[in-house]
Amino acid sequence: MTNKLSLKVDGQVLTMERVFDAPHALVFEAHSTAEHLKHWWGPNGWILSACTVDFRPGGVWHYCMKCIDQNQGDFFGYESWGKAVYKEIVTNEKIAYVDYFSDAEGNESADMPSANVTMTFEATQDGKTKFVSVTRYPTEEALKTVVEMGMEQGISETSDRLVAYLEELKSS
Repeated sequence: MTNKLSLKVDGQVLTMERVFDAPHALVFEAHSTAEHLKHWWGPNGWILSACTVDFRPGGVWHYCMKCIDQNQGDFFGYESWGKAVYKEIVTNEKIAYVDYFSDAEGNESADMPSANVTMTFEATQDGKTKFVSVTRYPTEEALKTVVEMGMEQGISETSDRLVAYLEELKSS
């Protein structure tokens, strides 16, 4: 793949950019329903074993990523719960939410940092989508904690999985 995810850390802000070879409405839709997210969210070897989406401002996306790859050693069988509370949605253009680590009941983790995420979906003249995600952590240390957990590799693999999923959708 020649078009990789671009990641930039600046203080407490992580900016990710990628151009997807798909219309912006389709890329936006892939981020908006549990049915779509189950096909691509998470790094290689992980699935969404639980996923509910109430896609509206004030609504919640609650999910569990589970490692199903035995080659990932101690991570095999591990579950990582997350929760997003949507703040703003502009159809086909923008999704803003607060991202939390959580437990199975949706209780937010006091031990892990939350972050404010704003994703934009911009149609390009050639029918592709410029995707930009800006994530602001409460402190530089909070962002460093998440990066040290392997977040960069995980989000890059997740982005690659979205590329493959969009190709499937376009060809069906």
